[in-house]
Amino acid sequence: MAADTSWMSLRYNEIKKEGLDWNPPTLETSNDARCFIDGQETIMLSANNYLNLTNHPKVIEAMISATRKYGAGSGSVRAISGTMDIHLEAEKKVAEFKKVESSLIYSAGYTANVGLIPTLVRGPEDIIISDELNHGSIIDGVRLTKARRGVYSHNDMGELEAVLKANSDADRKLIITDGVFSMDGDIAPLDEVSKLAEEYDSMVYVDDCHGEGVLGEKGAGIVDHFNLQGKVDFEVGSFSKALGVQGGILAGSEEVRNHALNHSRSWLLSGSQPPGVAAAQKAAIQVLMSEPEHHSRLWENTNYFRKELQSLGFDTGSSQTPIIPIMCGESLVAKQLSEELSENNIMAGAIVFPMVARDKARVRTQMSAGLSRDDLDNVLRILEGIGPRLKLI
Repeated sequence: MAADTSWMSLRYNEIKKEGLDWNPPTLETSNDARCFIDGQETIMLSANNYLNLTNHPKVIEAMISATRKYGAGSGSVRAISGTMDIHLEAEKKVAEFKKVESSLIYSAGYTANVGLIPTLVRGPEDIIISDELNHGSIIDGVRLTKARRGVYSHNDMGELEAVLKANSDADRKLIITDGVFSMDGDIAPLDEVSKLAEEYDSMVYVDDCHGEGVLGEKGAGIVDHFNLQGKVDFEVGSFSKALGVQGGILAGSEEVRNHALNHSRSWLLSGSQPPGVAAAQKAAIQVLMSEPEHHSRLWENTNYFRKELQSLGFDTGSSQTPIIPIMCGESLVAKQLSEELSENNIMAGAIVFPMVARDKARVRTQMSAGLSRDDLDNVLRILEGIGPRLKLI
């Protein structure tokens, strides 16, 4: 007889009653600025496709050509016989883009964090110091270690220094922070983090998944934004956001690459990226480096939309990037706003507990280079009508 799993249904009914359940829509086209969802043409404000590269002809053609040449998959993990020349070419292009010595590509940003973090510390003689709003994949990676753990209030450099002082006896110290925080859209003060790390002899680890293609010159990311090449030990990121493809990124020194390649189990034990994906990764970076207009349009849309939202009276929190939340407070209010936008053929998802604190629910809008000014004005007009009814403006 199978085990009793009725507790799952009970738990699901509980979160559904609280408005905390997930019921994702179904995309019927590519995840573009205008797409079809459940049969309706929809303005997409809830995608990580910041630069609209998922549909770029050069990226698509690179994937098709490589698939024809190499096949649909590699047939092995990279550590044994699954490394192809196209994987190495993509990693070389990442290093060039990031202005660092070397890089290693993982199956996803999540697997980079859960696979790399546990290799950087050993036991209670070491400490990991983490921003309280770091991504869940970082939290999971930290949980896999036996090191001491310190948490500092979000972007609070005074508290970070206090934790470093209190743990000055630690052998290895590792500061971990998101680059762009995915729920609020604000930026870590990585320059200040780096200064404190140097003063207290700590390693620095930044997860820049939402910074690639967004921050820095031509979108090279937060390390480039602050001109910190060589001062950040581990720069982790993702191809699945602005770069429009899939896969995780580790950028840094050759020493860092060699360490991860030989010790990170999520890399060693995962099948290698399909060759078509690797070719698309390389092509996406080439497009970003050679066609800066995508990056420029993204920021034009970002600055315009945030300013107009604020002028209407909406609370956009601490956003500094294309992630622009509309703060709602209560989960049910965020759900209602998202539903009413959906009824007007606008996709902007509600973000509720446990992704954010219970009283910090919001609808998270995300800009892209593919959105037209007419698209944005249409969304603003509809929000202006909904806002007073939900007591958001």
